[in-house]
Amino acid sequence: MPREEKFFALFNAHARTLVEGAIALRDLLEGGPGVAEACRRIVAHENQADAIARDVLIGVRRTFITPFDRGDIKDLIGQLDDAIDQMQKTAKAITLFEVASFELQMRQMADIILRCAELTVEAVGLLGSMRDSQARINAIAEEITRLEEQADELNDHGIKALYLKHKGGDAMAFIVGNEIYDHLEKVVDRFEDVANRISGIVIEQV
Repeated sequence: MPREEKFFALFNAHARTLVEGAIALRDLLEGGPGVAEACRRIVAHENQADAIARDVLIGVRRTFITPFDRGDIKDLIGQLDDAIDQMQKTAKAITLFEVASFELQMRQMADIILRCAELTVEAVGLLGSMRDSQARINAIAEEITRLEEQADELNDHGIKALYLKHKGGDAMAFIVGNEIYDHLEKVVDRFEDVANRISGIVIEQV
């Protein structure tokens, strides 16, 4: 019996919501009057992603032959969903604390998040031909790992700069800024989780 290939289309659709969410997050961290609208966009993309994730989970239950292990399918869509969920949590924190201006390192981390999302779209798009695309998928995973390391460095430098900026005054501003850095770092971590899961799938299947 032929394998059900609709999962690849659903993975691709979900990965595209990550790019749209990352674009909105980058716009959000530009600050100013566009913050509220950018937050709204992130929530909208997260809702789209949730709907796609539900379709994948329903498909796993209803499909007789899946393209690869059912557990891997559920884990992959879950980790893809975790990435945009973390973007939504970042936007929620920014809305809660009414932040409208952001540090340079935060914006640089947003650029890394967008690049990770773009690489994830590419990697997910290669799953349907993973035997022929193994080398490129592995290279993408390695690049995402390097980007995660860069984000860690930006996070450390950003928190240090934030401390120096506020150590003699506004403690709450430091606490809020630190919270935003923590959320941004977790977004990048979730992309690394996705990359590792895809690499694991390729190892099992090829």
